[in-house]
Amino acid sequence: MEYRKIIAAGLLIFLGLIPFAFAEDYSLQHFLTKVTSKPDALSKKEKVELLNQIERLLEQTLQAHGQVTRDIQTGEIDIRYQEGDFWISKLKEDRKSIEAGMEQVKLLKTKPGNLVASIGLYKSLKDLSVNFNAYNNMPSFSAFVGDLAPELELWADPVFYQLYLLPLARLKDVEKGPPPKEKKPTPAVKKP
Repeated sequence: MEYRKIIAAGLLIFLGLIPFAFAEDYSLQHFLTKVTSKPDALSKKEKVELLNQIERLLEQTLQAHGQVTRDIQTGEIDIRYQEGDFWISKLKEDRKSIEAGMEQVKLLKTKPGNLVASIGLYKSLKDLSVNFNAYNNMPSFSAFVGDLAPELELWADPVFYQLYLLPLARLKDVEKGPPPKEKKPTPAVKKP
C-alpha cells in the first residue's frame, strides 16, 4: 500500500512538471539568439514576452534607483555634498526615464504597433543604460547597480531595437509612403 502512495505521488509530481518542460524560455539569451540568427518578425507571443521582460527590467531598475537615492540622502554612501547634489539630479532624470519607459510598455501592450511609443521606450532604455553604466564606474554605486547596467544595454540595443523597433518601422514605412504634398495656391498679385 505504501508503494502505491509513493508511486501515485511521484506520478502527480511528474505530471505537474510537464507544462514547465515544454514552456519556452523567453530570457535575454532567447532574444539574443534570435537577433544573431537573422530572425523573422517576432510572433505575437514573443512580443508580449519581450515587453514583459522589459517591464521586469524597469522594475528592477526602479528598485536599484531607489536604493541608491536613499543611500545618498541618508549618508550611507560617503560622497561630498556637491557630488551628492549632482548624482541626485542625475537620479531624478533617471526616475523620469523609468516612469516614461513603464508608460510606454503599458501603451505597447495595448497597441503593439505604436511606433512613437516604441521609440520612446527605446530612448528611455538607452538613457538608462548610459547612466547606469556611469553609476557602475563609481565604486560606491556599483554594488547597487551591478549587472543591471549591461543588461539594460543588451535589452535596449540589440534586442528591442533590432527585434521590435526596426521591424515596426519597416512595416510602417511599407504601409504609408510620404504624405502627398499639397499645392498652395499662389496669391494673385494686383498691378497698380
